[in-house]
Amino acid sequence: MKEMKEEEGEAPTSLSALREASRLVNSLVASSYAVRSFPVKWHSIRDKLEKLDSSLTSAGTDAGHGVSSELGELLDSVTATVSDARSLADRCCDECYSGGKLQLRSDLDVVISRLGLHMRRLDEIYASGTLSHSRAIILSRPGATASRDHMRLYVKDIFARMRIGGSELRAQALAALNQVLSEDEKYVRIVACEMADGVSLLVSLLESGDPGIQEEASGAVAVISGFESYRGALATAGAVGPLIRVLETGNGPAKERAGQALKRMTANCDNSWSVSAQGGVCTLLKICGGGGGSSSKELIASALSVLRNISRVGEIKRFMVEEGAIAALAKLLWSKEEAIQIQAVDFLATLASEDESVKQRAVREGGVVESLLHILQPSSHCSSKAREAALRAIDTFCFASAGSVSDLIGSGFLDLLLFFVRNGEASVRGSALRSVSRLCLVSEEAKKAMGDLGFMQELVSLLEAGCFEAREAAAEALCGLVSAHRNRRKFVQDEHSVSRILRLLDPEEEKPVAAKKLLLSALLVLTESHSGRRRIVASGYVKNLEKLAEKDVTDAKKIVKKLSGSRLRNMLNGIWEFISHYRFPSLIFATIFFVFVFVVILMFLPPCKGISNSAICRRIMS
Repeated sequence: MKEMKEEEGEAPTSLSALREASRLVNSLVASSYAVRSFPVKWHSIRDKLEKLDSSLTSAGTDAGHGVSSELGELLDSVTATVSDARSLADRCCDECYSGGKLQLRSDLDVVISRLGLHMRRLDEIYASGTLSHSRAIILSRPGATASRDHMRLYVKDIFARMRIGGSELRAQALAALNQVLSEDEKYVRIVACEMADGVSLLVSLLESGDPGIQEEASGAVAVISGFESYRGALATAGAVGPLIRVLETGNGPAKERAGQALKRMTANCDNSWSVSAQGGVCTLLKICGGGGGSSSKELIASALSVLRNISRVGEIKRFMVEEGAIAALAKLLWSKEEAIQIQAVDFLATLASEDESVKQRAVREGGVVESLLHILQPSSHCSSKAREAALRAIDTFCFASAGSVSDLIGSGFLDLLLFFVRNGEASVRGSALRSVSRLCLVSEEAKKAMGDLGFMQELVSLLEAGCFEAREAAAEALCGLVSAHRNRRKFVQDEHSVSRILRLLDPEEEKPVAAKKLLLSALLVLTESHSGRRRIVASGYVKNLEKLAEKDVTDAKKIVKKLSGSRLRNMLNGIWEFISHYRFPSLIFATIFFVFVFVVILMFLPPCKGISNSAICRRIMS
């Protein structure tokens, strides 16, 4: 601390008296912790003594080179009161209670009252201008290597000025406090844990009528709320209500800092009910519903975060929806700020993810689906991240019911989906492919519509892409589409599609294994029709299937078995028709003839294209 210069004459004596009074106050505070009787009374005395000491410390700095006569008289009174309090402390420790417990209690009340009078008298001295605030300079900030005591003294001096100073001095003190709080966590701990009423004072200043003080106090609370271990102190001091009132009436910077503090305080559900009880839900929705016209993007983002945090409580979420949360969030879907747009989309999806009534309400009333489709329009100039979020949200809102899917198809969603499968960036294409796969699971109508629009040809093209993730996603989507009979028929009609798939089943290529499994599943479905089997055999890449079958790949073995069984059935049917035509007299003779002809065929028949006779024999024997 800057040392106070002493001059000759009366002033040095008065300044010494001030320092002596401060020393006596500190000594009494320390010794009072040993008193076990009347704990409530002594807690009140300690609280007033600490406030008085802070004021005296500030008065010593403000007094400059001398102490006025008014302050000197007050110091004498303070010294006398402290002396009487020390005597009472001794009596309480002896537990002899000379004069009786009632008299001792009364004496303690008198000391409490006298300390209050001293505080008020000191405020009057400040108000009179005897102590010039113009000379009240904040102590120089301790350096990086300063001791803990030096740091504590600096914070103590700042709080003294916040208690007794005018608006300008309080704003300066708060600005100095915010600077050290944001730079070193040790100061945060001193304020939150070691100052008797540090957090309470900051919370009280949130409701100051001075915009500068309110802004700086909001900043200090926001910094403290950034540490999880100190959020409980803010909640205990009742910070939630004042922070919400700052959101309602504060200036722009104060609102932003209050929003940050509330976001951090509601990171877990501890303060959710407090926010709701103080009217915070309506205030936050009003900020979001403005669409950013009068609120900064930082404030809207904080408001969305707070709403999302407290929506984890079911009752609050329902109240939020009743108060118009869906309409407010739907407006934000049109925001030009990417972060806000994505946050609003994700929050809407979260609200509806486990609540069918919210989904129906959003689709029916909120205009949510229309806003999401707007984000997906190629002409909207929305970011890739926003489009990915929109596709996820559409899945949440519309893929759960056949009616919603039907409406979605009518709105042109499949055309947008096909556009992103063809031309989208890698991340958006991946989201679009996942949407195709999901639609195949929930709607037969959607599968047929996508087959008619040409999705299968685009998916086959993507199967040859260099990105393993894209190949796997395309294989999954294709497997879903060919599960529809009409799509299988269309797919088989394209002579190149089946060959391209079989060519990708190169046994020597180890990756991607998942894509191979999905392609084999698609081929297995194709073998259910005669035309599908014929197309596979005619492709020229059946050897890839045989090699996979030899490696005990289950689906490959099934496909080869179906292809071999189909060839054998055709031969057997021909032989049986021959026998029936000539009407052999004996069933035994017919059987012998049947076996004989079959062996001859196997011996002299040229190998089937793509499948060796030995493979057919092995399949029969198995």
